[in-house]
Amino acid sequence: MALLPRLRQLMRRPSSASRVGARRPTKASRRGDTLHEDALRSMLSDDPNNERAFQALAEIVRRRATEQVHEEDPLTAPNVEHERERAAELAVWALGEELAGNPRAWYPLIELARLSVDDDHDGTIRRLTTASERDSSGTALAQALALLCEAGQPVEALNLGVGHWRPREHDPAVARQLVRAAVQAGRPLEAKQHLASLDLYPDQGAVAGLRAELTREVARAEQSITGT
Repeated sequence: MALLPRLRQLMRRPSSASRVGARRPTKASRRGDTLHEDALRSMLSDDPNNERAFQALAEIVRRRATEQVHEEDPLTAPNVEHERERAAELAVWALGEELAGNPRAWYPLIELARLSVDDDHDGTIRRLTTASERDSSGTALAQALALLCEAGQPVEALNLGVGHWRPREHDPAVARQLVRAAVQAGRPLEAKQHLASLDLYPDQGAVAGLRAELTREVARAEQSITGT
């Protein structure tokens, strides 16, 4: 079952149902995990876009969720590994939604989009758009474009990038993702236009290597289309 329908199904269950991702009572938690989790949550409270802290905390809630799926449970025994995987995803989803409530948070939205990209197109684009708008550096936008391209949606990546990229201000990594999205979409001319926008970046020395790299990629794309 896809993640979002599964999440909605769990939300409709009576309150006595499994609470994946919820913290166990302290007496049932391993002390090391509890202390580590508290430290990670404190770090994420200060910086909700701390990727390493998010991933470490996600691993804790993921492990806890899988431990709550028992093989002897007659409802899950026939497909216990699948249920554990889903429980882990739902736990990370709950964590992402919790942290995304911070108006400064963009990375949790990227992770939510990663979980929803296969079964909630509109929601994914909405989350990636919000993430891009919350981050003035362009890092969120670059990650959003990469996520869409990895999911086989380069046109959606181009639409998002064109609407939000600020070549003078943003991390040049956005240019890399836009050029690659255009190449993946079979639009080498558009790729060249995005490549040319690197001329607007204030520190031209810093993007010289990137420009050369992308120029080669665009040239290969043009050759593959013309067959020369």
